[in-house]
Amino acid sequence: MTTTDHPQGLQLPFVDAAAIAAIDDPLRAVDALEAALADGLDAERDLAKQILPIAGGELLLMPTTATRHVAVKVLTVGGDPLIQGVCLVFDGATLAPAALVDGPALTAVRTSAVSALAVRHLAIEQPRSLLVFGRGVQAHAHVRAVTAVRPSIEQVTLVGSDRSGVDVDALVAAADVVCCCTTAREPVFDSTRLPAHATVVAVGAHHLDARETDAALVGRATVVVESRASALREAGDVVLGIEAGALTIEDAITLGELVRGERRIDATRPRLFKSTGMAWEDAVVAASLAGVA
Repeated sequence: MTTTDHPQGLQLPFVDAAAIAAIDDPLRAVDALEAALADGLDAERDLAKQILPIAGGELLLMPTTATRHVAVKVLTVGGDPLIQGVCLVFDGATLAPAALVDGPALTAVRTSAVSALAVRHLAIEQPRSLLVFGRGVQAHAHVRAVTAVRPSIEQVTLVGSDRSGVDVDALVAAADVVCCCTTAREPVFDSTRLPAHATVVAVGAHHLDARETDAALVGRATVVVESRASALREAGDVVLGIEAGALTIEDAITLGELVRGERRIDATRPRLFKSTGMAWEDAVVAASLAGVA
């Protein structure tokens, strides 16, 4: 971690990618997110993302006032490297800048931590197998975070876009936890193969016309989302399921309701957590990483 001089004389901590990588306990972010929700954070109050077209790509703005801190993550998409940016955290009481955090590295930690928090509350107590669709940064981050909350996992399998020689149906049938961390726009597996006790996490699709899971799973599973508003804005898995008559948005349980024990899951059905990524999560994890929580 380094510091940068603020015009008013403040020493602003900058948590770079190397500093984030040096933090070897993914449970730190998971616990921070859980504490925020347990304390009553209302994710429905979070502000919507803004995606603005710019020359050569997009400008992504993710502001939040839902946490104890005010924060905004600003990313550019389309450059070299593909995703670049920072998250600026302000002190909630004084409104002074409190920390600056590397945006892409924060996103990897935040996304996998949210998924792991869902797994903590949804997965069976002693899962043995984890199946991950995807081989990129998020896939590996999910392996690390999910095995941290469920250390009983003994077998981890990553499936990439090249499936030659891979019996995906057999892998799905044997999975206790499945993580979908892809850029796919169509379902990546046949959910009829999924055991009734399994938990599925889907994080890759963020457009209303894209999905990583099929309508059959949405209709069969207990569906959990970060917020109903964000799901209706961005979660193609959920919205396409609603359009197919597989569920209503009121059927979906929010992660906050789950953490606070306000809603319970049906142990006889699979569980699907559909994540879109929210700014409040960035703020909570960024503040934790910077030590300003």
